[in-house]
Amino acid sequence: QVHLVESGGGMVQAGGSLRLSCAASGRGFTGRTFSEAAMGWFRQAPGKEREFVAGIDRSGGTYYADSVKGRFTIARDNAKNTVSLQMNSLNADDTAVYYCAKTPRTAYFASFAYLSTQKTYETWGQGTQVTVSS
Repeated sequence: QVHLVESGGGMVQAGGSLRLSCAASGRGFTGRTFSEAAMGWFRQAPGKEREFVAGIDRSGGTYYADSVKGRFTIARDNAKNTVSLQMNSLNADDTAVYYCAKTPRTAYFASFAYLSTQKTYETWGQGTQVTVSS
């Protein structure tokens, strides 16, 4: 069983930056399990539905929600079984619980539609809180 653990959340002033990290591990988990999956970041603000933030496929191709494009960067390190989300120029609208998620074994190249759909993902982390003060 694969487990995802997010870290790096916290409180930051508007205009600041945070870097989230998500580490994959678990019984029976192997590096191949991670490298053959796509990874994504989602977020849920108070009173709102969970929404797509960013995704990265096996090739390293990246996709972003329009609201974060140009400010956030997703990256993966298959050697360390981690995925990160660098968040710059944060504003109050970015306040949310951020979740990382993993797909099953998937094609080398993935589409935006595939990565931005929550049902695509089989494993989710517990989430990390990001609060941006104005």
